[in-house]
Amino acid sequence: MKPLLYLVTLKNKKKEMAKTYNEVNNQVINLIGKGTVITGEIKSEGDIRIDGELTGNITSNGRVVIGDTGKVNGEVFCKNCEVAGYVKGKMKIEQLITLKATSTVLGEISSDKLSIEPGSVFSGNCTMGNQLKDEKIKTVEK
Repeated sequence: MKPLLYLVTLKNKKKEMAKTYNEVNNQVINLIGKGTVITGEIKSEGDIRIDGELTGNITSNGRVVIGDTGKVNGEVFCKNCEVAGYVKGKMKIEQLITLKATSTVLGEISSDKLSIEPGSVFSGNCTMGNQLKDEKIKTVEK
């Protein structure tokens, strides 16, 4: 009888492993490291951190962080964003965008809330609050 019990336990474990493997994990952080250069479009359900360079658009249902060495030439669509590097283009942020002291943003920002640290450079237009709620933020298509 022991081998039968072991077999049932093993079968259940395989089902659990298969279930876990096929599920989407929103806790995953996508990283574009320093020295990496990407040209194209990025779509993600999870968070993204950019410490390299991206020429193209980012669409995320999570948080986008552009690190000190990060550089983005293109549009950014996400729920929350923190910029410590360089961005040139349109940014539509559903909730909060934070511009750190080391950041440079050239372009248009649409967000519910905006936080700018002293030392940050921002040149462009900004739309905040209720005006943004009338616009639909792009999300990742499933």
